[in-house]
Amino acid sequence: MSNRRNFFLALIYGLWGLIAAALGLPAAAYLLLPPRARKEPEWVEAGSLAQLQTGVPEQVVFRRNRVDGWKVSSEKTSVWVLKKADNQVLAFAPQCTHLGCGYHWDEQKRHFLCPCHSSTFSIDGAVLSGPAPRPLDRYLVKLDGQKLWLGPAGKPAEPSA
Repeated sequence: MSNRRNFFLALIYGLWGLIAAALGLPAAAYLLLPPRARKEPEWVEAGSLAQLQTGVPEQVVFRRNRVDGWKVSSEKTSVWVLKKADNQVLAFAPQCTHLGCGYHWDEQKRHFLCPCHSSTFSIDGAVLSGPAPRPLDRYLVKLDGQKLWLGPAGKPAEPSA
């Protein structure tokens, strides 16, 4: 009878040990190992320069992958793109820097206008008026032939000279 009792005690303690290891090893790895470093910023193809008019801001819609934890989702987003005469390109994030409303280009007045609180921005993204605290956020831009590539957003536009 003692052998049977010792066998079941050993079995129970063994199962407890397995459960503790199954729960404890991932927790220890999370607490003790440093997180993986992020890769280089992801560049996304946003379109072709041939489709853009020089000197006129245009809203361009493109797809990008967004990583949220383990989930990767493809989403449509937009950007305001300005092709300058010297083949330089500026790309502005589509949200106003005041409260994140979507703004639009007013062709008659030649500036960007946010309809929520009437902030206005120049063609190069500088604040002209309104409650917006800073210039429009810009995407990093890279050109590969006629292809337009966008990097991370967040760099505010420089004030106009």
